[in-house]
Amino acid sequence: MTQPFLTLNDGRSMPQLGFGLWQVPAAATANVTMTALRLGYRLVDGAAIYGNEAGQGHGIRASGVPRDQVFVTTKVWNSAQGYDSTLRAAEASLKRLALAHVDLLLIHWPCASRGLYVDTWRALVRLRDEGRALSIGVSNFNAPHLHRIIGETGVVPAVNQIEVNPRLQQPGLRALHAELEIVTQSWTPLGQGRSFAAPPVAAAAARTGKSPAQVILRWHIQTGASVIPRSTRPAGLAENLDIFDFALSEPEMAAIATLDEGARCGPDPATFEMA
Repeated sequence: MTQPFLTLNDGRSMPQLGFGLWQVPAAATANVTMTALRLGYRLVDGAAIYGNEAGQGHGIRASGVPRDQVFVTTKVWNSAQGYDSTLRAAEASLKRLALAHVDLLLIHWPCASRGLYVDTWRALVRLRDEGRALSIGVSNFNAPHLHRIIGETGVVPAVNQIEVNPRLQQPGLRALHAELEIVTQSWTPLGQGRSFAAPPVAAAAARTGKSPAQVILRWHIQTGASVIPRSTRPAGLAENLDIFDFALSEPEMAAIATLDEGARCGPDPATFEMA
């Protein structure tokens, strides 16, 4: 199976489709990761706060897939923000993963009221320069957060991982990403199934013989975003991966675009401050 890759603004490449480990139980993570990699996934999206980095690392090693063929992401949690604490948090993540480096390290949330995300970003730049994180980016950053870290450091994130699904399409932020050459990576890409029965999705599923979930994942791919759905079942992992043998038409893409309501499944980055 040939999967598409996206070129990051630092010149590196990232698989466009991956799988996420949010809410995957720690005891199941190694097996889920191993299964996904053996099925053909090559991007594993984790985070310190998920509590399953050790399993993520075990699954990568158990899969038999060479390390240089697996794109590993983790994230710095809110309570670790700040320059020195971010360096310590990254080292702790690498120790749990049992890896010398990650392919992508993200700031998980801006937590703007704490005033630490610029210092956190400076720490990520150092980690990149030291080779501990080959690429660096952010997650859940809005336009003001992006403009500030770029303005104060001159370093543009390679990725901004944000909530995107048919009911929350964030066209303004995605347009800014395109202007700045930041890859949009979609979390909660299926929107908790809210659009599965929507007429544009159902019609495309009927035409293609694919499931509503596959139609929505294909929509993400055709918008140019990276997408990281989650499943703990081998059948679900295989279904999410099976989206490269069909395409949505321009009218189908346009119809799905009309589903945008600006309705979030997750927290609002403008106000989310959980430690």
